[in-house]
Amino acid sequence: MIETPSLVDQYCHGVLRTELGLGTFEAHLGPAHLGPAAGPPAPGTTFFDTQTGFAVRRWCPPLLGLEPHCPPARYLARRRELGVLETGRRLLRASGIATYLVDTGAPGDLTGPGEIASTGDADALEIVRLELLAEQVADTSGTVEALLANLAEAVHGAAATAVAFTSVAGVDRVLAYAPEPPGPGEVRGAAGRWLARRRAGGRLTDPVLLRHLLWIAVGSGRPLQLHMGAGDPTGLADFAAATSGLGADLVLLHGYPYHRQTARLTGAFPHVYADLGSVLALTGARAAAVLAEILELAPFGKLLFSSGARALPELHVVAASVFRGALGRVLGEWVGDGAWSRTDAQRVATMIGAGNARRVYGLI
Repeated sequence: MIETPSLVDQYCHGVLRTELGLGTFEAHLGPAHLGPAAGPPAPGTTFFDTQTGFAVRRWCPPLLGLEPHCPPARYLARRRELGVLETGRRLLRASGIATYLVDTGAPGDLTGPGEIASTGDADALEIVRLELLAEQVADTSGTVEALLANLAEAVHGAAATAVAFTSVAGVDRVLAYAPEPPGPGEVRGAAGRWLARRRAGGRLTDPVLLRHLLWIAVGSGRPLQLHMGAGDPTGLADFAAATSGLGADLVLLHGYPYHRQTARLTGAFPHVYADLGSVLALTGARAAAVLAEILELAPFGKLLFSSGARALPELHVVAASVFRGALGRVLGEWVGDGAWSRTDAQRVATMIGAGNARRVYGLI
C-alpha cells in the first residue's frame, strides 16, 4: 500500500459561504481553472454526468453520512441539512490536506486562507494574483510614473508575505512571442493606455504590461505560477530559458491535455515544475493512465499535487482521493512488477504529495 497521508494543496481557491441549489452546485463541476461552467448543460443533460461529477458522488457522500453514489438531489438535501459550515468542516478535514496555498484573486464570495485553515484544521498561505494586484495599484495611481513605481513597490511588498505569485491572463501566448522584458518606452506607452481604460473599469490584458509585471515578479524571487489554460505550453521554452538562474521557480498550472509537453519542460529546465491539479480534476477514473504518461517524462521531483479547487469543498476531497488512488495504482503496479522497490515508491509518493511543494515554496 502506497501512502500519502498528508498533502500540500499547492494551488486552490476558497470555498463559497452560501447554501447552493442543485443547479448552482452543478455549475461548479466544470473545469476548476475555468470557474463555474461557461454555460448551462445541454437540454436533458447535467454536469453531474462528467468525471468530476461521478467522483463527487463516489467520495463525498460517505463523509456526510450517506452511501457512495447516492443521487445528486439526496446529496444536496443532506448538505443543506448539515449547513455550509458543518459540510465544509467535514469535507475539508477528511481530505488529508495539511496545507493549502490559496489564490485569493478569484471573484465571488469565497473564503480566504484564514477561514480555510480554520475550517480544515490545516495551514493556509496566500498566492497573490498579479493582475488583481495591478488593478488595485492602478486605482490609486494618478499618473503613468506613479503607476509604474507603485506597481514595482506593490509586487516586492507582497513578496514579503505571499507564498507565490500567479498570473492568469493568457501568459502562454504573451510570453511565447516575446520572452524578454519590454523596453521602458513600451512599458510607459502601455501603462498610459491601460490607465486610461482602467478609469472605465478596463481589466489588465495588455501583453506589454503583463510581460513587465511578470518580470517584476521573477525579480522578487518568489515562485511564479503560470496558468496555461488550454494552450500548448511549449511556447514557454524561451521564457523558461531566459529566467533560468534568476532565482524564481516557474510552476505550470492546468497543463492538461498538453500534459506530456508540460512534463518535457520540467525535464528541460531546472526551475520549471508541473502542477497535477487539472489532470486530477478532469480525468477522474482515468487519472491513473494520464498520471502514468506524466511520470514517463517528468523528473519525480518536479511534480506537485494540487486540487485546483474553487467554490466547492467537495473538489478538494475529490482531488485528494483521485490523486491517492491514481498514484497508488501506478506506483503499486511498478512495485508489483519488481521495477521499483516499495521504499522508493513510497519516497516518490511523499515527494509529489507534499515534499516537492514544501521545498519549492520554502514551507516548514
